[in-house]
Amino acid sequence: MSRSALVENVMAMLEDAGFLVSDRCAIRPKSFDIAARRGEDVLLLKILGNIDAFDAQTGGEMRRLGTYLNATPIVIGLRTRDEELKPGVVYFRHGVPVLSPDTAMDLFVEEVPPLIYAAPGGLYVNIDSEILADVREDRDWSLGRLAKELGVSRRTVSKYEDGMDASVEVAAELEDLFDAPLTSPVSVLDGAEEVRDDEPTPDDPDVAPEDEPIVTVFTRIGFEVHPTDRAPFKSVNESDDEHGQVLAGHSAFTETAEKRARIMSSVGEVTRTRSVYVVDELRRESVDGTALIEKDEMDDIQDATDLRDLIMERGEDREEVA
Repeated sequence: MSRSALVENVMAMLEDAGFLVSDRCAIRPKSFDIAARRGEDVLLLKILGNIDAFDAQTGGEMRRLGTYLNATPIVIGLRTRDEELKPGVVYFRHGVPVLSPDTAMDLFVEEVPPLIYAAPGGLYVNIDSEILADVREDRDWSLGRLAKELGVSRRTVSKYEDGMDASVEVAAELEDLFDAPLTSPVSVLDGAEEVRDDEPTPDDPDVAPEDEPIVTVFTRIGFEVHPTDRAPFKSVNESDDEHGQVLAGHSAFTETAEKRARIMSSVGEVTRTRSVYVVDELRRESVDGTALIEKDEMDDIQDATDLRDLIMERGEDREEVA
């Protein structure tokens, strides 16, 4: 299956599952392919045939964007090296959860979360430590008795009851011994933080010199500016008050700029953010809801309310963002 067909299939699957799905980010470089929302769950998805193409720089950017936009970064892929990704298993690349299309289908359409995750050494599951302790005590087994049944040390059993995860084989043996479900699902929509490696999220990239005047304006009017590296927008700008978040782009108004502005509008609709594209020379007022503002006009903006009013005047005022 081609990557383009895979992306289309994933978009159709999410729409069937009730997600609002953005346009595809058909520009390069790009840290994610689509954004999607269902209720309060927001996803940023990278879709690949071979997940080995997912590099650390892209993973770091997706995790940063997930933090700023309150979204879960996810990779959906078919294989790694020469091996197909197993259904029902969560993998990880650079701190981002990775799912096969079948696993994604189960999670988003059937609403059945995965139980297994891959980590160095094999496949593992979350053991519900409280249930394990309860069923062992109900059986009137000591830690030593259970350890003997499993062929492990007493200390290992104690660790299971303290919350340590177990291999798939040990979990299956435990459930057979006690004839009870003891595993808990992997919380993919929370970033699978309970099982993924605690990799620190990289710092924001440096601001490009040509964008510094725009960053200066956003900072002056009270926004915290987060530059991006591979997103279709140059920065995510956060305000603590009612002005919320603004996606911002900046360049001469070219055909590529117009594409970026369209994608920003679509992603903004999903993430409930406003979008503005700063151009050198104003030729029109908006692109599909992304407001266009001339660079000289930015210098005249006095506060965040001025910016909001200008965006609402030129762009499309989406009620869910207001």
